Amino acid sequence: MTKQFFVIGGEYKDAEFNEPEEGSHRVFGPFFTYEEAEQVWRQRSERSRSQAYTRYQIVSSAHHPQRPSARQKAALAAIGVAAAH
Repeated sequence: MTKQFFVIGGEYKDAEFNEPEEGSHRVFGPFFTYEEAEQVWRQRSERSRSQAYTRYQIVSSAHHPQRPSARQKAALAAIGVAAAH
């Protein structure tokens, strides 16, 4: 099984980060290397640096590999990341 990486996160109701604000969470990925996911995580985290209740993290999953969609490739290209595959 190939490991895939995702960046997940968004705004939370408070600084305990237990309950997300409805409709604010997003998932980016799949990424086929940790480094690709880290670039997106860093970009999202830096954009939301001044928002104390916003947090993103990298998670991994061991699913069968998928090819990135055209939309995913375009999103990665927009932030200067080359898509795997």
